[in-house]
Amino acid sequence: MAKKAGTTDKDAPQSPAKTASSRRGIQSIEVGFRILDKIRQSGRPLPLKELAEACQLTVPNVHYYLVSFQKVGLVVQQSDTGYYGLGPYALRLGLAALEQFDVFTTARPAMAELAASTGQTVFLGVWGNKGPTIVYRVEGSRSRPLLELRVGSVLPLLSSALGRNFLAHLPRANTRDLLEQEMASLQHADGQRKYTEKDVEALREEVLAHHISRCRDALLPHFTSMSAPIFDMLGEMKAAITLMGPVGSFDDALDSITARTLSEKARSISEAAGWTAPATTA
Repeated sequence: MAKKAGTTDKDAPQSPAKTASSRRGIQSIEVGFRILDKIRQSGRPLPLKELAEACQLTVPNVHYYLVSFQKVGLVVQQSDTGYYGLGPYALRLGLAALEQFDVFTTARPAMAELAASTGQTVFLGVWGNKGPTIVYRVEGSRSRPLLELRVGSVLPLLSSALGRNFLAHLPRANTRDLLEQEMASLQHADGQRKYTEKDVEALREEVLAHHISRCRDALLPHFTSMSAPIFDMLGEMKAAITLMGPVGSFDDALDSITARTLSEKARSISEAAGWTAPATTA
């Protein structure tokens, strides 16, 4: 097709191939970080040959990268074995990333998307001085007023999805005192406790098995909630995002699309914090 008068190649619409090419990064940097990531994944220093095989690169090629990485402190070579491990600058980068990571800032877009797609209330909770505490909240298009759940509200361990999440994932020493208080206060009309030690263990096991917690008709009558944990790079639970709405307003089955979506949002926030999923055994 002939060009219009006065037009140039620059004026023509860019093809998908050209657009993709304009976004292409520097391949050598990508290869270099692939080498660093193999060292990270191994959890130990690696010999040059094994590292090259893992990266599917030639030994000389990997060696060139390692020489440069050693100069800037990203990699060190052990004097006794000659193996290569991550260096002091890699540690400083990791610590700086930890200091700069803000779960509140990272979680907000994911929570907004979840509230928009479900139409329900979504809130972010952390472990505060008095227990599970709401620190941020997003309303959906079908949300009902939940005056009992304001920012700053402290939720119970046993009768909230957020609380059950922390109960399952935090060290038991962290939750012991609050758990004992709740177990003593929650009683049937005949004076018997609503939750026994066996009940609490069953709650923990359910959350850990499904990677998500659920609570119906407990915190608020006729309401249901689901909560997914957010982990840091050490695998410790730091927060959780919780979806809440009237019973029947969304599918709260532990294997539902809602549960899967909630878990994926929490997982993406965890990964932004440097968390990696533990390897599963066959």
